[in-house]
Amino acid sequence: MNVFSDIRGRRSVRKFLARDVEDEKIKRVLEAARWAPSWANTQCWRFILVRDPERKRLLSETLPTGNPARRSVAEAPVVLCVCGELGKSGYYRGDVVTDKGDWYMFDLGLSTQNILLEAYEQGLGSVVVGYFDSGKAEKILNVPNGFKLVCLIPMGYPERAPFRAPERKKLSELVFSEEWGKAWLAGKP
Repeated sequence: MNVFSDIRGRRSVRKFLARDVEDEKIKRVLEAARWAPSWANTQCWRFILVRDPERKRLLSETLPTGNPARRSVAEAPVVLCVCGELGKSGYYRGDVVTDKGDWYMFDLGLSTQNILLEAYEQGLGSVVVGYFDSGKAEKILNVPNGFKLVCLIPMGYPERAPFRAPERKKLSELVFSEEWGKAWLAGKP
């Protein structure tokens, strides 16, 4: 794995071949998720793997009709549902210790990035879906109190080769030196 190459090569994939994903590849993706860093090693993530066509259909109906990933959720061979345990990450002795509140979204973001990169490394396509009714989806998945469903990740073999990467902002637009607005010279051009 060449990490930077994989970061640059990975794309959001919404159309998949009607081909099952091997358990060994799913296990590799889940292992990558498990090894993500987390606040005080709380590992607040939990994953629900959905392959059942009816459950995927029900999950797809929690997305608005205009969401281009709605069909992806219904038709992908696998949908990985990423949940976070509330009240663990960002806490010390039961009290939240950052001014940002519960840190679980950050930890789940780290784990989700690992999922995407390992899926790509395994020849799989994926897309992160956050625009859905999480309350309805949590009922479909029987997510218990104390946990929050954060995203759905349809995954499978891409129907076609990934497209060209969209333009990215220049580092000079994103990085400052020492304080906001002060140019970072190494960021040119």
